[in-house]
Amino acid sequence: MVIPKDNPLTREGVALGRKLFFDPILSQDSSISCRSCHVPERAFTDGAAVSKGIAARIGKRSAMSLLNVGFYAKGLFWDGRVATLEEQSLHPVRDSLEMGASWASIGQKLQNHPEYPRLFRLAFGIKNHKAIDSTLVGKALAQFERTLVSANTKFDRVMQEKEQFTPQEKRGWTIFFDASPAVPTSECNHCHVDPLFSTLAFENNGLVPALSLDDYADKGRGAITKNRNDNGQFRVPTLRNLKYTAPYMHDGRFKTLDDVLDHYASGGHPGINVSPNVRQLHLSKQDRADLIAFLNTLNDE
Repeated sequence: MVIPKDNPLTREGVALGRKLFFDPILSQDSSISCRSCHVPERAFTDGAAVSKGIAARIGKRSAMSLLNVGFYAKGLFWDGRVATLEEQSLHPVRDSLEMGASWASIGQKLQNHPEYPRLFRLAFGIKNHKAIDSTLVGKALAQFERTLVSANTKFDRVMQEKEQFTPQEKRGWTIFFDASPAVPTSECNHCHVDPLFSTLAFENNGLVPALSLDDYADKGRGAITKNRNDNGQFRVPTLRNLKYTAPYMHDGRFKTLDDVLDHYASGGHPGINVSPNVRQLHLSKQDRADLIAFLNTLNDE
């Protein structure tokens, strides 16, 4: 994990970031917090296809897990619109479909709060409560989010030679990594590389039919880069803690892992920039069961 030189992790900074993360004070009407869409018990997702903001406003995409987000070095959000956690945390606050606030109003609320000025002084050494602003809020939230690490799953312990896979999990591992000609090809590990189980790249996995690059209702990465070849591409999500992060995909269209495997087994919808790793698979019922058994070793129990 790369820690910015101007925002080292400190006990005081992390504690402040954690308090802010769970405090609805950052929303316009103090009704929702960061935690509303990133629930710890759900591996910091919210269990919804698309998330709800203030006044039950419906967002556009599913909330991504924040576990291991401190390692994400290729941009954040489904479309990679920002480069750092410090900047990422500023976006939901001012998004009209999420927290719907202005940073001017949030700054005033924090400055006039009975407790926050002291906590900001402890974390950042400010001399005046008027120094509390979006930059310091972003730094505190980023510090807390960098502590959200998934690294003690059964998979991790097997890699450390502290445990062993069951025979079914081992066969699922072999299928996942295309590690033997004795099992069918799954193509999983090309995009879901361990230990993060993501390349952090942006791919089109054939979710929707599109005759041209302009036919994607949600252009994903292309809306950010303005490159038509990036239309329909989204970040490859982590596969860690899939047990807790359903529904799946950027729009939450798949309710179960079986639904996800159905999609990939079908080969998805063809498209100009669909990843070549998305192609029809030939997995038996047992192959799928073994693959899911392996994926379950990626859960933090």
